[in-house]
Amino acid sequence: MSLTEMTTVPQMQAARDPRLETTVVPESRPWRIAVLRGDGIGPEVIAEALKVLRAVAEKTPGLHLQFEEHSAGAVEFLRQGNPLPDNVIEACRQADAILLGAMGLPSVRWPDGRELTPQIDLREQLDLYAGLRPLRLYHERDTPLKGLGAGAIDLVIVRENCEGLFSARLSQVNPASGEVTDTLRITRRGAERICRAAFQLARQRRRRCTLVDKANVLPSMVFFRSIFEEVGREYPEVERDHVYVDAMALHLLRQPGRFDVVVTENMFGDILSDMGAGLVGGMGMAPSADIGEQRAVFQPAHGTAPDIAGKGIANPVAAILSAALLLEWLKQPETRQAADRVRQAVEMVLADPANRTPDLGGNLTTTRMGDLIAARV
Repeated sequence: MSLTEMTTVPQMQAARDPRLETTVVPESRPWRIAVLRGDGIGPEVIAEALKVLRAVAEKTPGLHLQFEEHSAGAVEFLRQGNPLPDNVIEACRQADAILLGAMGLPSVRWPDGRELTPQIDLREQLDLYAGLRPLRLYHERDTPLKGLGAGAIDLVIVRENCEGLFSARLSQVNPASGEVTDTLRITRRGAERICRAAFQLARQRRRRCTLVDKANVLPSMVFFRSIFEEVGREYPEVERDHVYVDAMALHLLRQPGRFDVVVTENMFGDILSDMGAGLVGGMGMAPSADIGEQRAVFQPAHGTAPDIAGKGIANPVAAILSAALLLEWLKQPETRQAADRVRQAVEMVLADPANRTPDLGGNLTTTRMGDLIAARV
């Protein structure tokens, strides 16, 4: 999967022709990667992603990476009352890309009872509107579905990140009134840009784009579908169709190979991407990217899993595959080459059924899985 056409190149202190898709990076200038390890298992899996990034950088001529670590999440909230300090946001703005571990803990909440969600705050503040959730089956033993082999599931859910039902999350409510309302917000600008991102991605893959909506019930979804059709006419080479979200849940279970690129609203995408992860081995196999016009965050799609934090058994594959997405997004020949090498290393390691962490029925530790993949790059 390539992200080249759906995003612009990160702003860099380098010579740039705005008409071109690539940025000329001085050879002495490393890529600056902001690292937010986060909470729970976040630091454990990010450590393995960094291990693999360092290994692939050593073996890829011209690839120079500089990691800059910053504290954010529940631990930072307990320390100073803010899970995402202003200086961390600014550091993320200045970085070429951001590698993020899971953040937040169920036991650490705002006074109104909501969990901390600094990762969502970061998406909104940096306008990271396109949430990519790639789902790929690496081995038949990792799926609960029968008769599927490696590669039989290979799709990307493109989730609108900044609108939808999540847009009401910071609304002030009065539970004593006996009623609380959340608004599902769809704007023309938001729908156009997420649909265009999905069609551009589909054009690079198998040229099929599916909209998941609830246009038989919700006026907001009728509007979303009309914009999907309007944008789709700009991409006549891409086949397009629509599926209601309830039917999509059924189709993912029965015919996951039917889908290539799936675009949907924020809440629908949140649910379907977790369901899809369950079809390819679980959340430990689910990478993600949250992409805007100039900046992007890459993180495993799973949570902080405090019940297993510190035990050394978390699956780092999602974090490592997220690091591969990061490399690809930088859009230079050497970064694309490195991204391919990381993905190939993951595929080679997972081809052996014995190479599994406990979530996949094996007994490898987090660090051992990282070691195997780093050795393969």
